[in-house]
Amino acid sequence: MLIALVLAIFIRTFFVQAYKIPSGSMEPTLLIGDHILVNKIIFGLRMPDSIFGLEIPGVPLGQYVFHLEPVHRGDVVVFVFPPDRTKDFIKRVIGIGGDTVAVKNGVVWLNGSPMPDPHGHFEVAPQDRSPVSPRDNFGPVTVPPGKLFMMGDNRDRSYDSRFWGFVDLNDVEGRATIIYLPWNEEKADAASTLSVVFLWFEYVRWDRLGMIVH
Repeated sequence: MLIALVLAIFIRTFFVQAYKIPSGSMEPTLLIGDHILVNKIIFGLRMPDSIFGLEIPGVPLGQYVFHLEPVHRGDVVVFVFPPDRTKDFIKRVIGIGGDTVAVKNGVVWLNGSPMPDPHGHFEVAPQDRSPVSPRDNFGPVTVPPGKLFMMGDNRDRSYDSRFWGFVDLNDVEGRATIIYLPWNEEKADAASTLSVVFLWFEYVRWDRLGMIVH
């Protein structure tokens, strides 16, 4: 039993971890209630931010011991939220070190040109865009080396790098891989407990089960 527990903690810390999507900032790619698996080893071996809540001198906590695959533009990643390191966020990588990012009337520009944006979802009409809101007009900014510029796919409903800045590469915890439980949390929250327990299959978005996160 103890060995199994230690092994489970080891796998969760360094290899794969389950996460639940709490908001609509990544819609329609990820919906509220989607349970996803995150590959934590794909970018390399990252030490956790603490070990059982303790910081150990000499241990590079919150740092990569070694790197494997680089983080690419377009990756959907989980990372430590810079303004509050007790929270994890999930967004899409828009810019890597050296890239120049801007938003003009809601459209994302990358390195001086409108960015191909097949995952972008927009809810605000062009005539309703604000000239002063970073949601609609932002930058340009150049991403420093070792940093990332992140945005949610739901461009008009995402609290992201337009508002709080860059993400350090060392704070990237892994890449989203698959939706293993597409739970319709909003529908379940509006239902009775008995309904959720006995009719649970009605609250699973079956058409999203097993979807690969792109």
